[in-house]
Amino acid sequence: MPIPIVNSIASWFLKKRFHQIELFLKYPIEVQNELLQNLIIKAKNTEIGKEYDFATIRSYEEFARRIPVTTYEENEARIERSRKGENNIFWPSQIKWFAKSSGTTNAKSKFIPVSSDSLEDCHYAASKDLLCMYLNNNPNSQLFVGKSLRLGGSKELYQENGTVFGDLSAILIDNMPFWAEFSSTPSNEVSLMSDWESKMQAIVNETIKENVTSLAGVPSWMLVLLNNVSETTGKNNLFEIWPNLEVYFHGGVSFDPYVAQYKKLLPKDEFKYYEIYNASEGFFAIQDQNDNNELLLMLDYGIFYEFIPMDGYGTSEEKIIPLSEVEEGQNYAIIITTNAGLWRYKVGDTVRFTSVDPYRIKVTGRTKHHINAFGEELIIENAEAALRKTTELTNTEIVDYTAAPIFMEGKEKGAHEWIIEFKTPPTDFKTFSTLLDKSLQEVNSDYEAKRFNNTTLKAPKIHCARERLFYDWLKLKNKLGGQHKVPRLSNSREYLEDLLSLNQ
Repeated sequence: MPIPIVNSIASWFLKKRFHQIELFLKYPIEVQNELLQNLIIKAKNTEIGKEYDFATIRSYEEFARRIPVTTYEENEARIERSRKGENNIFWPSQIKWFAKSSGTTNAKSKFIPVSSDSLEDCHYAASKDLLCMYLNNNPNSQLFVGKSLRLGGSKELYQENGTVFGDLSAILIDNMPFWAEFSSTPSNEVSLMSDWESKMQAIVNETIKENVTSLAGVPSWMLVLLNNVSETTGKNNLFEIWPNLEVYFHGGVSFDPYVAQYKKLLPKDEFKYYEIYNASEGFFAIQDQNDNNELLLMLDYGIFYEFIPMDGYGTSEEKIIPLSEVEEGQNYAIIITTNAGLWRYKVGDTVRFTSVDPYRIKVTGRTKHHINAFGEELIIENAEAALRKTTELTNTEIVDYTAAPIFMEGKEKGAHEWIIEFKTPPTDFKTFSTLLDKSLQEVNSDYEAKRFNNTTLKAPKIHCARERLFYDWLKLKNKLGGQHKVPRLSNSREYLEDLLSLNQ
């Protein structure tokens, strides 16, 4: 199909969809409350609907009083029954698909239910919205001249009952319309290969022959792929391979540590970066503006949002609030109720609202991924900002990192201990350490207070990791590729000790 026709069709869809987006921009709370009532009505005859008498719930306040906030562990028994073929447990339609989520923070896999409703009305709807917003902001785009290079996970069948599990990306690839494969690369066959290292080379071999106009995937793993493309072709500038490449759609981990490396591989000022916020549990937010990576919270994807202010999280002062009560600049843990049957479910992510008209957010980290051993409340957003400033000042590049506390012993004060793998290491490691410590104090006043005159915390201890340390660690744990992530910050020394033992 000629590009002008494709753009015309996209523009028609865009105008139609923008009317709906304008509705939740103008009436966000009304849209969310109506969505919640629809979810409750649809699930009133399920097992969980009968348990909490959904049929008589008439308001958010009643919903919040009756239904407890839950974690995966509290839902696991019901999810396992669903995986074995039982229906109508937490959602009225059959749940055939389960997104396997086994982040490095937990060796045990999680199986997040994915309903046909969430596939169509959340994940695929978000993919369309992302393209529409991008085309609306870039009317001269030639996105459809070529193909999108997508980097996803692998698929396995759960053989006992016919239900299917795998990375969310693999589920999406496996369910997309047959014609969608023509606009993507690599082929579904290669995309769904289970061996990561074999798949990586197969993707390189297949995609370097294509006219790639966009990239989509997690920054850390996409960078591994692009470096392999560069090595295979002998080209440092990827535009020599894909001259029509114009945008990278990314999400999953913070992009900050990788910015410099991407700009070296993609040295064009006009090249675009668009961030998304999706997870196995749902697609939550989309960058809707050029050159502004704040994310618009999408309020009509079948997901009802609640939040826990992080200043009281996990304490007796913890409270749960609806979207209408959030404030700009505050950090919150997310709770979701979804069209896949997750009811008041803790996702484990934290966000900060940058705007409440409309509701825009920045992802700040994980509820479990922070260091607060001494009251310093260091979150990933702080760490990423400090590292970015430090690498700019020292002309260094970082591949991966993690940090944990050094706990007080006797009269010894505490500290933070880091292990960082560099692509371009500092010429003066002591200067790098000093600047990182200073930058952390600038972005986190609690950390600064604990560091003042070494009151509670001493200067951080930083190790330089050997080449491929984090890659080897993930490989050892069978967590290469897909959506597996390195834990950045932790109150436990478990990950740090593992990595230090391998850093020989």
